[in-house]
Amino acid sequence: MLETDIENNLALAGVCQAAALVQQLARRGSADADAVEASLSSILVTSPETPQQVFGQLSNLKLGYSTLAAQLSDKQNTKDTELTRYVASILGLERKLSKKPKAMQELGDRISHVQRQLAHIDFQNPQIVSSLASIYSDIISPLAPRIQVAGNPDYLSQPATQHKVRALLLAGVRSAVMWRQMGGKRRNILFKRKQILNSAIKALRLIN
Repeated sequence: MLETDIENNLALAGVCQAAALVQQLARRGSADADAVEASLSSILVTSPETPQQVFGQLSNLKLGYSTLAAQLSDKQNTKDTELTRYVASILGLERKLSKKPKAMQELGDRISHVQRQLAHIDFQNPQIVSSLASIYSDIISPLAPRIQVAGNPDYLSQPATQHKVRALLLAGVRSAVMWRQMGGKRRNILFKRKQILNSAIKALRLIN
């Protein structure tokens, strides 16, 4: 069992991980493969027994916790304004989604369809990423102005990278939904910064 403060902010680390992976892909054309798999898999865990089960083990969120700790640190030089923008955009999309029951229902139906696909093809199959990307494009993206992803145009023009970026943004929104379900609010990042930072540092100690 995880300590309550770690568990409560697990999903926020999930949002940060998705944002960091989008940045890696956009800049380098590749991203931490284990972290990508953990984030994308989390979309398909719809009936977890514990919050941790959504991401498998805590170590699968190492990038997310590292990003969260750096963003909330007292040291200015660890903060990344681009990542802040991605995280804020993802949280904003979730707020819009939470006010649209029809979109939430459609999201659930489409995720169930991808779960059924997994009975016939492996999770590593590009078709799974493509399906997740299309869910983001069809249901989530129209809710707000498009998230402008900055990076190397050579990478961002490749369809495989575009699909992975959209699928990861969907993973970020899934984590944001979970964070809200566990009592997370955007203002907590401001008013409970120290508590969230301490929980991230504690989680990183457990991982390391």
